[in-house]
Parts: sequence; C-alpha cells; structure tokens
Amino acid sequence: MKLILRKTVDRLGGQGDVVDVKAGYARNYLIPQGLAFLASGANLRRLERERGEAEEHAKHDYLEARRRASLLEGISMVFHVRAGEDGKLFGAVTNADVADRLNQGELDFEVDRRIVMLDEPLKMLGTANVVVRLHSQVDVEIEVQVERGEE
Repeated sequence: MKLILRKTVDRLGGQGDVVDVKAGYARNYLIPQGLAFLASGANLRRLERERGEAEEHAKHDYLEARRRASLLEGISMVFHVRAGEDGKLFGAVTNADVADRLNQGELDFEVDRRIVMLDEPLKMLGTANVVVRLHSQVDVEIEVQVERGEE
C-alpha cells in the first residue's frame, strides 16, 4: 500500500516521502496515528504543490536573511561598563544587551536575543566578534567593544 508520510518514521522515511508498506501496518498504525495518508493522485499533486510552496518560502527566507545581513555588516558597538582594576566587569554584557543595542539603531527589523550567538557573556574589557545568526546559512559578525566607564 502506497502512503505519504506526514511525519518522519524511524526506519521508514522522512516527512513527505512516498513509501510502500503492508496494508495492515498502514491501516492499523500509520494512518490512525496520523503519521501517513493514502498516496492517491490528488494527494500526490497536493504534496508536489506543497513542496513547491515550501521551496519558494525557503528561498524567500534566505534572500530576506541576506538582505538583513547586508544591513548588519560592519556594525561596531561600544559598551561602557564598570570594571575592576584587573579588567573584570562588575556585571556582564549578554546577548540580550547586544540585541537591545541593535534594536535601538536604524534597522528595519527586530533582532531577537536568541539569534545573537554568545557562548558566554562578555566579562572582560576588550573587543569581541559576536555572530548574529539570521538563517541557518547566513551568519554576520559584528564587533562589540567593552570599555571602562560608568553606567
């Protein structure tokens, strides 16, 4: 029996795959669990249409991320924070701080703190390159300088 998988099924296939399984497995498990539906002509055409729409959507997302990356390229920001004599900060500069500073700028989109990739908050004076992940294939590095100052 030919089915189209709605979700990935271990040792069978991934979402959207057309698979051939035994009728009992299809009737008793895959279809009732909502994991698959019959591979009729109409459903196959619908699957192809949805794949085409998904590809167009993915292409649009990628191009939008590239546009946003061009706006972020070359950005450098300076944080003035309190620090001890040894250069250790009394606080930290976090990914949320970087996102907030970016959002105060002239960007036409909102930067979420979750796309600012800091392994750990910046706790020392100096300069760091921080990655902003706009898309799975689009990363931009911005320069963050942490200098001694009063908040």
